[in-house]
Amino acid sequence: MWLIKMAWLNLWRNRMRTLVSMAAVFFAVVLSVTLTCLQNGAFEHLVENLVGYYSGYIQVHAAGYQNEPSLENGFRRSLHDEKKILAIANIASLTPRLESFALAASHDITKGVMVVGIDPKKENNCTALQKKLVLGNYLRAESKDVLIGSGLLRRLKLQVNDTLILIGQGYHGSTAAGKYRIGGVLRFGAPMLNDQVLFMPLTLAQELFSADDLITSYVLMLTKNDHPDAAASHLRAMMGKQFEVLTWEEMMPDIRQHINSDRVSTGIFRMILYFLVGMGIFGTMLMMMVERKKELGMLLAIGMSKSKLSLLLALESLLTVMGGCFIGLVFSVPLVYYLHVHPIRFSGELGSSWERFGFEAVIPASLNPDYFIRQVFAVLCIGLLISAYPVWKVIRMQVVQTLKS
Repeated sequence: MWLIKMAWLNLWRNRMRTLVSMAAVFFAVVLSVTLTCLQNGAFEHLVENLVGYYSGYIQVHAAGYQNEPSLENGFRRSLHDEKKILAIANIASLTPRLESFALAASHDITKGVMVVGIDPKKENNCTALQKKLVLGNYLRAESKDVLIGSGLLRRLKLQVNDTLILIGQGYHGSTAAGKYRIGGVLRFGAPMLNDQVLFMPLTLAQELFSADDLITSYVLMLTKNDHPDAAASHLRAMMGKQFEVLTWEEMMPDIRQHINSDRVSTGIFRMILYFLVGMGIFGTMLMMMVERKKELGMLLAIGMSKSKLSLLLALESLLTVMGGCFIGLVFSVPLVYYLHVHPIRFSGELGSSWERFGFEAVIPASLNPDYFIRQVFAVLCIGLLISAYPVWKVIRMQVVQTLKS
């Protein structure tokens, strides 16, 4: 106990040195935590926009649909299969869809659109589609209206309650054509969804494409969104070879690759940050050993063992690093929370370039406590590793030579 008290008193004999060491650790914690939370918050927001808002975390198709997404590779909806799927652990909700493409026309304007037939109630339970409604009314199962993205509405120069015409190819090459009233407008976080998606009740879509009882996919949401592989493996074993089960990473490998490459580049930046902080702490340790060389030699000369002296210096380093980590963590929490509530938004050319790639130009910070703990632990380990230097110097110290120098 007396060693801890002595280590604490020794820290404040040279306050400037101690404050400089703590400041290096403090800024390392704040920068690494903020950077990590912003990076992962951007990834989580991107995945939520593309996955949570539309594609789901897992999809079930007929075998071959992923390579050739057409009505010919659809399958018959089965309530029995839906019950079995929902019984699997970690699967929270399910919605059936019939997806195909058509040409939307209004006056002299045409635009290719993705037509999505949905069960309105199940779709809302799965993707909270009704929350994306900004104008008009949400669909009902018996409705004859459609919902379209805000970008698509603008491109077609239409308003709510206007009529648009859909022309396409139905099941087995039949002609698909129909005239529909716009019942509501949706706005998604992902611009590419806003510009091309059109929703209608499932029965209306089956009627349009002459595909009675046919669907192209089951879209699944999970209770734990970061572990889709286990549920997907269970589904593959249950559904058999006539179906394919894909996680969002398999459906959108380009997004997964983008996230991985960005994490690598950020990881390199973080390693440079750790190196600079480590050099700062090491420089302080080096200065301390030079200043206290005679003091340490005197303690050894009057009978203090090298083991106790090493422990004393280790405790001083531990208190310095832990103090910097604690203050850095206390400062990081409100800062990250502020960036979560008030995310960074890009405008102008930078914002437009993000949207051209299909990303919403916003970066919210993640509040996942793991990111705080990991970064604080990493900085703490670096500080403790560097604190081994004075211990090593004490072990090698020769008392007579130290006092003479």
